[in-house]
Amino acid sequence: MKRKVAFASLGCDKNTIDSEIMLSLLAEHGYEITKNDEEAEAAVINTCAFIQDAQEEAIQTIIEMGQYKETGALKALIVTGCLAQRYADEMFIEMPEVDAVVGTGSYEKIVEALDRVLEKKEKEVKILDALEQRPLGYQKRTLITPGYYEYLKIGVGCDNRCTYCIIPYLRGPYRSRPKEAILKEAQDLADAGVKEVMLVAQDITKYGMDFSNGYRLPDLLKDLVKINGIEWIRLLYCYPEDVTDELIDVMASEKKILPYIDIPIQHCADTVLKRMNRKHTRSMLEELLEKLRRNMPDITVRTTLITGFPGETEQEFEEMLSFVEKAGFDRLGVFTYSCEEGTPAARMKDQIPEEIKEKRKDQLMELQRQISEEKSALFVGKEMEALIEGRIPGEETEDGSFIYSARTYRDAPEIDGFLFVTTDRELHSGDMIRVMVTGSYEYDLIGEAVFTEEDEL
Repeated sequence: MKRKVAFASLGCDKNTIDSEIMLSLLAEHGYEITKNDEEAEAAVINTCAFIQDAQEEAIQTIIEMGQYKETGALKALIVTGCLAQRYADEMFIEMPEVDAVVGTGSYEKIVEALDRVLEKKEKEVKILDALEQRPLGYQKRTLITPGYYEYLKIGVGCDNRCTYCIIPYLRGPYRSRPKEAILKEAQDLADAGVKEVMLVAQDITKYGMDFSNGYRLPDLLKDLVKINGIEWIRLLYCYPEDVTDELIDVMASEKKILPYIDIPIQHCADTVLKRMNRKHTRSMLEELLEKLRRNMPDITVRTTLITGFPGETEQEFEEMLSFVEKAGFDRLGVFTYSCEEGTPAARMKDQIPEEIKEKRKDQLMELQRQISEEKSALFVGKEMEALIEGRIPGEETEDGSFIYSARTYRDAPEIDGFLFVTTDRELHSGDMIRVMVTGSYEYDLIGEAVFTEEDEL
Protein backbone atom coordinates (compact mmCIF):
# COMPACT_ATOMS: atom_id res chain seq x y z
CA MET A 1 0.00 0.00 0.00
CA LYS A 2 1.28 3.45 -0.92
CA ARG A 3 2.10 5.78 1.91
CA LYS A 4 -0.06 8.90 1.87
CA VAL A 5 1.53 12.34 2.02
CA ALA A 6 -0.17 15.69 2.59
CA PHE A 7 1.53 18.61 0.86
CA ALA A 8 1.22 22.35 1.48
CA SER A 9 2.89 24.88 -0.83
CA LEU A 10 3.17 28.41 0.55
CA GLY A 11 4.68 31.62 -0.78
CA CYS A 12 5.70 32.73 -4.24
CA ASP A 13 5.49 31.22 -7.70
CA LYS A 14 9.14 30.11 -7.46
CA ASN A 15 8.11 28.05 -4.46
CA THR A 16 5.22 26.61 -6.45
CA ILE A 17 7.67 25.25 -9.02
CA ASP A 18 9.86 23.72 -6.30
CA SER A 19 6.73 22.09 -4.85
CA GLU A 20 5.86 20.65 -8.24
CA ILE A 21 9.32 19.11 -8.50
CA MET A 22 8.99 17.52 -5.06
CA LEU A 23 5.51 16.21 -5.84
CA SER A 24 6.83 14.55 -8.98
CA LEU A 25 9.69 12.91 -7.05
CA LEU A 26 7.32 11.65 -4.36
CA ALA A 27 5.00 10.12 -6.95
CA GLU A 28 7.92 8.46 -8.75
CA HIS A 29 8.98 6.82 -5.49
CA GLY A 30 5.60 5.37 -4.62
CA TYR A 31 4.10 8.00 -2.37
CA GLU A 32 0.45 9.00 -2.82
CA ILE A 33 -0.51 12.65 -2.39
CA THR A 34 -3.70 13.11 -0.37
CA LYS A 35 -5.86 16.16 0.30
CA ASN A 36 -7.18 14.54 3.48
CA ASP A 37 -4.74 15.69 6.15
CA GLU A 38 -6.17 13.31 8.76
CA GLU A 39 -5.23 10.21 6.78
CA ALA A 40 -1.74 11.34 5.82
CA GLU A 41 1.14 9.36 7.28
CA ALA A 42 3.55 12.13 6.33
CA ALA A 43 3.27 15.85 5.58
CA VAL A 44 5.52 18.19 3.63
CA ILE A 45 5.20 21.96 4.08
CA ASN A 46 7.10 24.10 1.58
CA THR A 47 7.49 27.44 3.35
CA CYS A 48 8.22 31.08 2.60
CA ALA A 49 10.25 33.41 4.83
CA PHE A 50 10.48 36.55 2.69
CA ILE A 51 8.67 38.84 5.12
CA GLN A 52 7.20 38.54 8.61
CA ASP A 53 3.66 37.80 7.41
CA ALA A 54 4.93 34.88 5.32
CA GLN A 55 6.87 33.48 8.27
CA GLU A 56 3.80 33.67 10.50
CA GLU A 57 1.69 31.86 7.90
CA ALA A 58 4.30 29.11 7.65
CA ILE A 59 4.57 28.68 11.40
CA GLN A 60 0.80 28.52 11.79
CA THR A 61 0.57 25.89 9.04
CA ILE A 62 3.26 23.78 10.74
CA ILE A 63 1.44 23.97 14.08
CA GLU A 64 -1.90 23.04 12.52
CA MET A 65 -0.41 20.12 10.59
CA GLY A 66 1.53 18.91 13.64
CA GLN A 67 -1.73 18.38 15.53
CA TYR A 68 -2.47 15.42 13.29
CA LYS A 69 0.23 13.52 15.16
CA GLU A 70 -2.32 13.43 17.98
CA THR A 71 -5.61 13.34 16.07
CA GLY A 72 -4.71 11.66 12.78
CA ALA A 73 -2.27 9.20 11.22
CA LEU A 74 0.69 11.59 10.93
CA LYS A 75 4.11 10.11 11.72
CA ALA A 76 6.47 12.44 9.82
CA LEU A 77 6.39 16.21 9.41
CA ILE A 78 8.91 17.63 6.92
CA VAL A 79 9.48 21.37 6.53
CA THR A 80 11.14 22.61 3.35
CA GLY A 81 11.72 25.99 1.73
CA CYS A 82 12.98 29.33 2.95
CA LEU A 83 11.89 29.03 6.59
CA ALA A 84 13.68 25.67 6.83
CA GLN A 85 16.80 27.17 5.23
CA ARG A 86 16.74 30.21 7.49
CA TYR A 87 15.89 28.64 10.86
CA ALA A 88 16.80 24.96 10.58
CA ASP A 89 18.33 24.54 14.05
CA GLU A 90 15.85 26.82 15.80
CA MET A 91 12.96 24.90 14.29
CA PHE A 92 13.83 21.66 16.07
CA ILE A 93 14.05 23.54 19.37
CA GLU A 94 10.94 25.67 19.03
CA MET A 95 8.74 23.20 17.11
CA PRO A 96 9.28 19.63 18.35
CA GLU A 97 6.57 18.35 16.01
CA VAL A 98 9.01 18.88 13.09
CA ASP A 99 10.94 15.71 12.18
CA ALA A 100 13.06 16.97 9.29
CA VAL A 101 14.06 20.16 7.49
CA VAL A 102 15.11 20.28 3.85
CA GLY A 103 16.79 23.48 2.66
CA THR A 104 16.31 25.39 -0.58
CA GLY A 105 19.36 23.72 -2.10
CA SER A 106 18.14 20.21 -1.37
CA TYR A 107 14.61 19.79 -2.76
CA GLU A 108 15.74 16.79 -4.79
CA LYS A 109 16.34 14.95 -1.50
CA ILE A 110 12.77 15.13 -0.25
CA VAL A 111 12.30 11.38 -0.69
CA GLU A 112 15.50 10.73 1.27
CA ALA A 113 14.21 12.90 4.12
CA LEU A 114 10.89 11.05 4.27
CA ASP A 115 12.54 7.64 4.12
CA ARG A 116 14.94 8.51 6.92
CA VAL A 117 12.07 9.55 9.19
CA LEU A 118 9.52 6.85 8.26
CA GLU A 119 11.79 3.88 7.60
CA LYS A 120 14.87 4.49 9.72
CA LYS A 121 13.01 6.32 12.48
CA GLU A 122 15.63 9.06 12.55
CA LYS A 123 14.95 12.22 14.51
CA GLU A 124 15.80 15.80 13.60
CA VAL A 125 16.90 15.03 10.05
CA LYS A 126 18.55 18.09 8.53
CA ILE A 127 19.47 18.29 4.84
CA LEU A 128 21.06 21.63 3.93
CA ASP A 129 23.25 21.26 0.87
CA ALA A 130 25.29 24.17 -0.50
CA LEU A 131 22.92 26.51 -2.33
CA GLU A 132 25.28 27.03 -5.27
CA GLN A 133 25.38 23.28 -5.90
CA ARG A 134 21.68 22.65 -6.46
CA PRO A 135 21.19 21.00 -9.88
CA LEU A 136 19.49 23.25 -12.42
CA GLY A 137 18.92 20.80 -15.25
CA TYR A 138 15.65 19.39 -16.55
CA GLN A 139 13.25 18.22 -13.84
CA LYS A 140 9.80 16.70 -14.17
CA ARG A 141 6.98 18.56 -12.46
CA THR A 142 3.52 17.62 -11.25
CA LEU A 143 1.49 20.72 -12.07
CA ILE A 144 -0.60 22.22 -9.27
CA THR A 145 -1.76 25.34 -11.12
CA PRO A 146 -5.10 25.13 -13.00
CA GLY A 147 -3.31 23.68 -16.03
CA TYR A 148 -3.81 26.37 -18.68
CA TYR A 149 -1.15 28.67 -17.20
CA GLU A 150 2.12 27.80 -15.54
CA TYR A 151 5.31 29.38 -14.24
CA LEU A 152 8.69 28.63 -15.79
CA LYS A 153 11.74 29.28 -13.65
CA ILE A 154 14.75 30.41 -15.66
CA GLY A 155 17.18 31.11 -12.82
CA VAL A 156 17.69 30.74 -9.08
CA GLY A 157 19.22 32.91 -6.38
CA CYS A 158 20.06 36.60 -6.48
CA ASP A 159 23.15 38.81 -6.54
CA ASN A 160 21.39 42.18 -6.21
CA ARG A 161 21.87 42.42 -2.43
CA CYS A 162 19.12 44.95 -1.75
CA THR A 163 19.59 45.98 1.86
CA TYR A 164 16.04 45.01 2.91
CA CYS A 165 15.99 41.56 1.32
CA ILE A 166 16.83 38.18 2.84
CA ILE A 167 16.53 36.19 -0.41
CA PRO A 168 20.28 36.01 -1.31
CA TYR A 169 20.90 34.37 2.07
CA LEU A 170 18.11 31.84 1.50
CA ARG A 171 18.51 31.10 -2.21
CA GLY A 172 22.20 31.69 -2.84
CA PRO A 173 23.96 33.49 -5.71
CA TYR A 174 22.23 34.03 -9.03
CA ARG A 175 22.55 31.14 -11.49
CA SER A 176 20.87 30.84 -14.87
CA ARG A 177 19.34 27.51 -15.82
CA PRO A 178 20.60 25.85 -19.02
CA LYS A 179 18.50 26.79 -22.03
CA GLU A 180 18.05 23.12 -22.95
CA ALA A 181 16.38 22.40 -19.59
CA ILE A 182 14.11 25.43 -19.88
CA LEU A 183 13.02 24.67 -23.43
CA LYS A 184 12.31 21.02 -22.59
CA GLU A 185 10.19 22.07 -19.60
CA ALA A 186 8.37 24.57 -21.81
CA GLN A 187 7.66 21.83 -24.34
CA ASP A 188 6.33 19.63 -21.52
CA LEU A 189 4.00 22.44 -20.49
CA ALA A 190 2.76 22.94 -24.04
CA ASP A 191 2.18 19.19 -24.40
CA ALA A 192 0.14 19.28 -21.17
CA GLY A 193 -2.16 21.96 -22.63
CA VAL A 194 -0.65 25.04 -20.99
CA LYS A 195 -1.53 28.18 -22.97
CA GLU A 196 0.23 30.85 -20.90
CA VAL A 197 3.80 30.62 -19.57
CA MET A 198 5.17 33.13 -17.10
CA LEU A 199 8.93 33.47 -16.83
CA VAL A 200 10.10 33.84 -13.24
CA ALA A 201 13.29 34.17 -11.22
CA GLN A 202 14.29 36.66 -8.56
CA ASP A 203 15.35 38.80 -11.53
CA ILE A 204 14.75 37.39 -15.01
CA THR A 205 16.69 40.19 -16.71
CA LYS A 206 19.89 38.73 -15.24
CA TYR A 207 19.36 35.57 -17.27
CA GLY A 208 22.51 34.42 -19.05
CA MET A 209 24.83 36.96 -17.47
CA ASP A 210 26.70 34.09 -15.85
CA PHE A 211 27.12 32.37 -19.23
CA SER A 212 30.22 32.86 -21.33
CA ASN A 213 28.50 32.26 -24.67
CA GLY A 214 26.50 35.50 -24.83
CA TYR A 215 23.10 33.74 -24.65
CA ARG A 216 20.75 36.12 -22.84
CA LEU A 217 17.04 36.64 -22.10
CA PRO A 218 16.19 37.99 -25.59
CA ASP A 219 17.75 34.85 -27.11
CA LEU A 220 15.75 32.61 -24.78
CA LEU A 221 12.54 34.40 -25.72
CA LYS A 222 13.24 33.91 -29.43
CA ASP A 223 13.53 30.16 -28.78
CA LEU A 224 10.45 29.97 -26.55
CA VAL A 225 8.14 31.58 -29.12
CA LYS A 226 8.89 28.71 -31.50
CA ILE A 227 7.15 26.18 -29.22
CA ASN A 228 3.73 25.26 -30.62
CA GLY A 229 0.85 25.36 -28.17
CA ILE A 230 2.13 28.19 -26.01
CA GLU A 231 0.09 31.26 -26.88
CA TRP A 232 1.13 33.80 -24.26
CA ILE A 233 4.54 34.46 -22.70
CA ARG A 234 4.53 36.85 -19.75
CA LEU A 235 7.60 38.48 -18.17
CA LEU A 236 7.68 38.82 -14.38
CA TYR A 237 10.32 40.42 -12.14
CA CYS A 238 12.45 42.48 -14.52
CA TYR A 239 14.83 44.82 -12.73
CA PRO A 240 14.82 48.19 -14.52
CA GLU A 241 18.57 48.61 -14.95
CA ASP A 242 18.76 45.47 -17.09
CA VAL A 243 15.74 46.02 -19.36
CA THR A 244 17.80 46.48 -22.52
CA ASP A 245 16.88 47.87 -25.91
CA GLU A 246 17.30 44.37 -27.32
CA LEU A 247 14.80 42.97 -24.83
CA ILE A 248 12.30 45.72 -25.68
CA ASP A 249 12.74 45.06 -29.40
CA VAL A 250 12.04 41.34 -28.95
CA MET A 251 8.97 42.04 -26.84
CA ALA A 252 7.64 44.49 -29.41
CA SER A 253 8.25 42.20 -32.40
CA GLU A 254 7.11 38.80 -31.11
CA LYS A 255 3.34 38.33 -31.01
CA LYS A 256 3.41 35.61 -28.35
CA ILE A 257 5.27 37.82 -25.88
CA LEU A 258 2.62 39.85 -24.11
CA PRO A 259 3.02 43.63 -23.90
CA TYR A 260 3.19 43.28 -20.12
CA ILE A 261 6.17 43.73 -17.85
CA ASP A 262 6.61 43.54 -14.08
CA ILE A 263 9.33 45.96 -12.95
CA PRO A 264 9.71 46.01 -9.14
CA ILE A 265 11.16 49.47 -8.46
CA GLN A 266 10.36 49.68 -4.68
CA HIS A 267 10.93 53.46 -4.56
CA CYS A 268 11.74 56.43 -6.77
CA ALA A 269 13.61 58.85 -4.49
CA ASP A 270 17.31 58.56 -5.30
CA THR A 271 18.21 58.98 -1.62
CA VAL A 272 16.05 56.01 -0.61
CA LEU A 273 17.19 53.92 -3.58
CA LYS A 274 20.78 54.43 -2.49
CA ARG A 275 19.99 53.22 1.04
CA MET A 276 18.21 50.24 -0.50
CA ASN A 277 21.30 49.48 -2.62
CA ARG A 278 19.18 49.57 -5.75
CA LYS A 279 21.00 50.14 -9.02
CA HIS A 280 18.52 52.47 -10.73
CA THR A 281 17.63 56.14 -10.31
CA ARG A 282 14.46 58.11 -10.87
CA SER A 283 15.72 59.49 -14.18
CA MET A 284 16.51 55.95 -15.37
CA LEU A 285 12.96 54.88 -14.49
CA GLU A 286 11.43 57.79 -16.36
CA GLU A 287 13.57 57.09 -19.42
CA LEU A 288 12.68 53.37 -19.33
CA LEU A 289 8.94 54.00 -19.04
CA GLU A 290 9.06 56.40 -21.98
CA LYS A 291 10.98 53.88 -24.07
CA LEU A 292 8.63 50.99 -23.24
CA ARG A 293 5.54 53.00 -24.09
CA ARG A 294 7.04 54.42 -27.26
CA ASN A 295 7.86 50.94 -28.56
CA MET A 296 4.70 49.26 -27.23
CA PRO A 297 1.88 51.81 -26.86
CA ASP A 298 -0.48 49.22 -25.34
CA ILE A 299 2.02 47.89 -22.79
CA THR A 300 0.87 47.19 -19.25
CA VAL A 301 3.51 48.09 -16.68
CA ARG A 302 3.24 46.60 -13.20
CA THR A 303 5.44 47.60 -10.28
CA THR A 304 5.78 47.26 -6.51
CA LEU A 305 6.68 49.88 -3.93
CA ILE A 306 7.76 49.83 -0.29
CA THR A 307 6.57 52.41 2.22
CA GLY A 308 8.34 53.15 5.49
CA PHE A 309 11.85 52.09 4.54
CA PRO A 310 14.22 53.15 7.37
CA GLY A 311 14.76 56.88 7.32
CA GLU A 312 12.04 57.59 4.73
CA THR A 313 11.13 61.23 5.24
CA GLU A 314 7.81 62.86 4.48
CA GLN A 315 9.51 64.63 1.57
CA GLU A 316 10.79 61.33 0.14
CA PHE A 317 7.34 59.82 0.44
CA GLU A 318 5.75 62.86 -1.23
CA GLU A 319 8.25 62.40 -4.07
CA MET A 320 7.00 58.84 -4.49
CA LEU A 321 3.37 60.03 -4.57
CA SER A 322 4.12 62.59 -7.29
CA PHE A 323 6.12 60.03 -9.26
CA VAL A 324 3.30 57.47 -9.19
CA GLU A 325 0.83 60.10 -10.35
CA LYS A 326 3.11 61.15 -13.20
CA ALA A 327 4.19 57.62 -14.21
CA GLY A 328 0.65 56.26 -14.38
CA PHE A 329 1.46 52.62 -13.70
CA ASP A 330 -1.16 50.21 -14.99
CA ARG A 331 -0.77 47.86 -12.04
CA LEU A 332 0.82 48.62 -8.68
CA GLY A 333 1.27 46.74 -5.42
CA VAL A 334 2.41 48.40 -2.20
CA PHE A 335 4.08 46.72 0.77
CA THR A 336 5.05 48.18 4.10
CA TYR A 337 8.72 47.72 4.94
CA SER A 338 9.35 44.47 6.83
CA CYS A 339 12.37 44.56 9.14
CA GLU A 340 14.11 41.26 8.43
CA GLU A 341 16.68 39.89 10.82
CA GLY A 342 20.15 39.65 9.28
CA THR A 343 19.66 42.29 6.59
CA PRO A 344 21.60 45.59 6.51
CA ALA A 345 18.35 47.59 6.61
CA ALA A 346 17.40 45.99 9.93
CA ARG A 347 20.47 47.64 11.49
CA MET A 348 19.69 51.08 10.09
CA LYS A 349 18.64 53.93 12.33
CA ASP A 350 15.33 55.78 12.05
CA GLN A 351 13.04 52.76 11.73
CA ILE A 352 9.56 54.00 10.80
CA PRO A 353 6.57 53.26 13.10
CA GLU A 354 4.07 50.75 11.71
CA GLU A 355 1.19 53.21 11.75
CA ILE A 356 3.11 55.61 9.48
CA LYS A 357 4.03 52.78 7.11
CA GLU A 358 0.37 51.76 6.86
CA LYS A 359 -0.85 55.33 6.41
CA ARG A 360 1.57 55.89 3.53
CA LYS A 361 0.61 52.58 1.97
CA ASP A 362 -3.08 53.55 2.10
CA GLN A 363 -2.32 56.92 0.47
CA LEU A 364 -0.46 55.28 -2.39
CA MET A 365 -3.15 52.65 -2.95
CA GLU A 366 -5.90 55.29 -3.02
CA LEU A 367 -3.95 57.24 -5.63
CA GLN A 368 -3.41 54.07 -7.64
CA ARG A 369 -7.11 53.18 -7.38
CA GLN A 370 -7.95 56.43 -9.16
CA ILE A 371 -5.26 55.86 -11.80
CA SER A 372 -6.43 52.28 -12.38
CA GLU A 373 -10.03 53.40 -12.73
CA GLU A 374 -9.04 55.88 -15.44
CA LYS A 375 -6.84 53.31 -17.20
CA SER A 376 -9.57 50.64 -17.19
CA ALA A 377 -12.13 53.04 -18.68
CA LEU A 378 -9.92 53.47 -21.76
CA PHE A 379 -10.65 49.87 -22.82
CA VAL A 380 -14.43 50.24 -22.96
CA GLY A 381 -15.52 49.78 -26.57
CA LYS A 382 -12.42 47.80 -27.50
CA GLU A 383 -12.25 44.15 -28.52
CA MET A 384 -9.68 42.10 -26.60
CA GLU A 385 -8.37 38.56 -26.51
CA ALA A 386 -9.13 36.80 -23.23
CA LEU A 387 -8.15 33.56 -21.53
CA ILE A 388 -11.10 31.95 -19.75
CA GLU A 389 -10.49 31.13 -16.07
CA GLY A 390 -13.84 29.54 -15.30
CA ARG A 391 -17.57 29.98 -15.01
CA ILE A 392 -18.82 31.91 -11.99
CA PRO A 393 -21.19 29.46 -10.26
CA GLY A 394 -24.72 30.67 -9.61
CA GLU A 395 -24.26 33.81 -11.71
CA GLU A 396 -26.49 34.18 -14.76
CA THR A 397 -28.04 37.11 -16.62
CA GLU A 398 -31.79 37.59 -16.98
CA ASP A 399 -31.75 35.92 -20.41
CA GLY A 400 -29.95 32.87 -19.02
CA SER A 401 -26.49 33.72 -20.31
CA PHE A 402 -23.47 32.57 -18.31
CA ILE A 403 -20.84 34.78 -16.70
CA TYR A 404 -17.20 33.73 -16.83
CA SER A 405 -14.07 35.17 -15.27
CA ALA A 406 -11.23 35.69 -17.73
CA ARG A 407 -7.90 37.47 -18.01
CA THR A 408 -6.48 39.69 -20.74
CA TYR A 409 -2.84 40.40 -21.49
CA ARG A 410 -3.07 43.08 -18.78
CA ASP A 411 -3.73 40.55 -16.02
CA ALA A 412 -1.25 38.15 -14.44
CA PRO A 413 -2.99 35.44 -12.40
CA GLU A 414 -3.57 36.02 -8.70
CA ILE A 415 -2.14 39.56 -8.63
CA ASP A 416 -4.08 41.56 -11.24
CA GLY A 417 -7.69 41.97 -12.29
CA PHE A 418 -10.31 40.08 -14.32
CA LEU A 419 -12.45 40.51 -17.39
CA PHE A 420 -15.96 39.25 -16.60
CA VAL A 421 -17.48 37.81 -19.78
CA THR A 422 -21.14 37.24 -20.60
CA THR A 423 -22.06 34.63 -23.21
CA ASP A 424 -24.83 32.13 -23.93
CA ARG A 425 -22.25 29.52 -24.93
CA GLU A 426 -20.58 27.00 -22.71
CA LEU A 427 -16.87 27.74 -22.34
CA HIS A 428 -14.07 25.92 -20.58
CA SER A 429 -11.06 26.95 -18.53
CA GLY A 430 -8.19 27.67 -20.89
CA ASP A 431 -10.35 28.69 -23.85
CA MET A 432 -9.11 31.77 -25.67
CA ILE A 433 -11.85 34.00 -27.06
CA ARG A 434 -12.49 37.56 -28.27
CA VAL A 435 -14.45 39.89 -25.98
CA MET A 436 -16.01 43.29 -26.56
CA VAL A 437 -15.42 45.36 -23.43
CA THR A 438 -18.64 47.08 -22.32
CA GLY A 439 -17.78 48.41 -18.87
CA SER A 440 -15.03 48.90 -16.32
CA TYR A 441 -14.26 49.09 -12.62
CA GLU A 442 -11.08 50.17 -10.83
CA TYR A 443 -9.21 46.95 -11.54
CA ASP A 444 -11.61 44.82 -13.60
CA LEU A 445 -13.43 44.94 -16.93
CA ILE A 446 -16.76 43.52 -18.10
CA GLY A 447 -17.66 42.48 -21.61
CA GLU A 448 -19.48 40.19 -24.03
CA ALA A 449 -18.01 37.29 -25.95
CA VAL A 450 -17.57 37.85 -29.69
CA PHE A 451 -17.78 34.90 -32.08
CA THR A 452 -17.08 34.84 -35.81
CA GLU A 453 -18.30 32.48 -38.53
CA GLU A 454 -15.05 30.55 -38.11
CA ASP A 455 -16.00 29.85 -34.49
CA GLU A 456 -19.20 28.22 -35.70
CA LEU A 457 -17.28 25.58 -37.65
